[in-house]
Amino acid sequence: MSSTNPRIAVVPGSYDPVTLGHLDIIKRAAGLFDEVVVAVVNQSVRKSKAMFTIDERIGFIHDALAAEGIENVRAEPFYELVVSYARRIGATAIVKGLRQASDFEYEMQMGHLNRQQAAEIESIFVMASPKYAFLSSSWVKELARFDGKIDGLVPPPVAEALRERSAALREA
Repeated sequence: MSSTNPRIAVVPGSYDPVTLGHLDIIKRAAGLFDEVVVAVVNQSVRKSKAMFTIDERIGFIHDALAAEGIENVRAEPFYELVVSYARRIGATAIVKGLRQASDFEYEMQMGHLNRQQAAEIESIFVMASPKYAFLSSSWVKELARFDGKIDGLVPPPVAEALRERSAALREA
């Protein structure tokens, strides 16, 4: 890969919270691109209110990347169309993870809309590793809310924060 013209990819999402499945996709994207930007949306249009603040979510991602020794990835917030953000930072690709057929249907539609907005930015779909094909932030939050086992689904600091936040919700 060229250091004079780095290939940059965006891996967008709400990451509320980041899971080991997310990190798997991010690490794999890091192997394909010179630089990967984990673009964290403050409030998703199609999801409920976030459990963690955007700063907490970015912090979890930074900590997980540092623990893995991944240096060509950074996380930052974005507040615009993902293609506008990608164009602004010089990215040539948007990378999305796919767990199942329903993910593909949604992401294909989004990819076509993104291509209409910015034809120079490719949508790249990466299949989830089989051990994470069932994993979603929503399910992890549901498990945590009812004191289920979440170790091995999210990084340890995220598991601890989820337990604390969920215990507070149960007590409220």
